[in-house]
Amino acid sequence: MPRSTAARLLGVSHTALNNWVASGDIPAVFSKQGRKEIPISFLMELQQQVAEQRSLSPHKLHALEPIMAEARRRAERMRPLPWAAGSAEPHRTPELRGLAYHQAIAPRLRRSMVDEAQGKLRRWQQEGKVDPRRARAWEEVFALPLPAIREAITADDDRGRDLRQSSPLAGLLSEPERRKALQLS
Repeated sequence: MPRSTAARLLGVSHTALNNWVASGDIPAVFSKQGRKEIPISFLMELQQQVAEQRSLSPHKLHALEPIMAEARRRAERMRPLPWAAGSAEPHRTPELRGLAYHQAIAPRLRRSMVDEAQGKLRRWQQEGKVDPRRARAWEEVFALPLPAIREAITADDDRGRDLRQSSPLAGLLSEPERRKALQLS
């Protein structure tokens, strides 16, 4: 979703939203036109959290700050996977990074996030950006109940590793959470 629309939905200025994006607290993805936009599933969850904050404290002006602070605290509590540096298996490190990313998403996965990922998958299919076998595998996973989806995306087996090669769930973590999950900070 365009950043200006996202700012209006969250009740913050465009400048404030851009600052949150620049700090890595709000993820941004590039649109087909090359513009930075906010992932819809992330925005919808954030909008719900802002609405809850405002319902608890209707006179509070800055509802987004405590939410972002909690996301940073959540990132600090995460325990990233140890990486197999210098492993005899050169592909294992990227596999573990994909696994760590999906393990961080899994507990927070909501149906709205799955719906957005399905939309992304359909766009990839229309644009020829995903192997048809991987697209079918993701469609099968997305047809499952949420607990089964969480299990499938975090499975450290051949199917799970194959799914994570082209994941439509990318862009759902805040930058601090992504860095912590991948031990990039």
